[in-house]
Amino acid sequence: MVLTNIGTVKDILSRHGFSFSKGLGQNFIINPDICPKIAEMGNAAEGFGVLEIGTGIGVLTAELAKRANKVAAVEIDTRLLPILEETLADFSNVKIFNEDVMKCDLHRIIREEFAGLRASVCANLPYYITSPVIMLLLESRLPVESITVMVQKEAAQRLCAKVGSRDAGAITVAVNYYGTARQLFGVSRGSFMPSPNVDSAVIRIDPAAEQRLPEAEEKYFFKVVKSGFSQRRKTAANAVSSQMGLPKDVVYEALKVAGLPETARLEQLELEELMEFSCRLKAFSGQVS
Repeated sequence: MVLTNIGTVKDILSRHGFSFSKGLGQNFIINPDICPKIAEMGNAAEGFGVLEIGTGIGVLTAELAKRANKVAAVEIDTRLLPILEETLADFSNVKIFNEDVMKCDLHRIIREEFAGLRASVCANLPYYITSPVIMLLLESRLPVESITVMVQKEAAQRLCAKVGSRDAGAITVAVNYYGTARQLFGVSRGSFMPSPNVDSAVIRIDPAAEQRLPEAEEKYFFKVVKSGFSQRRKTAANAVSSQMGLPKDVVYEALKVAGLPETARLEQLELEELMEFSCRLKAFSGQVS
């Protein structure tokens, strides 16, 4: 069964009375070259268990199962379950979890399904939930060696941008804080059924081995980043003082001790500079609170 053949896909969906859900952002991969590349570049290999998020009709799932010891796939759409029973019938190393990825216990799934195995994540993420899922995976600090996902091309550029560059946003800072990201390859809109209005790209994030900041300082750091990037055109002093309710002189002092000019904007700072400023600001703001 060739799951990237349009005729085969239409036949399967028709027999099961399946219709695409715009609300779930469903676009199934029909380019036969894409999923093998994702699997091979996403640590789907001997000795690995792979967590997949969103199965579609199982095109990527099958490629992962061919290469990895075990695949645990989280799929929210109950209508896809009978389809997956058919399309993945030849694979005994796949387990489907009919759950919402934003609510299920991913640590438990990895612990119970991948005992004795290294782990990775592979997914073709719906555009509407790209950022929430990526942040969930990173903030959860799952014991995975890589997170390989297909996302909208524009999102890929933002996620993999250099911190401090024009393309960077708050999520760029978060991704670089939690690990390192790079684009692997582009995917044209014609690779999907139905075809979306934009092109996509596959990226890989390799989580950092250690936590960069203590938990309290980490929470404060992201609060500072959110404040600064919510008003990008303002200086750090103006944005942070207004968003966090801090006196400007406190912010100026933190900038000075961090070796930064009073006119600095957070969006222009590199990751290490952002962390240094945040730590200084937390110390000074604690003195006046």
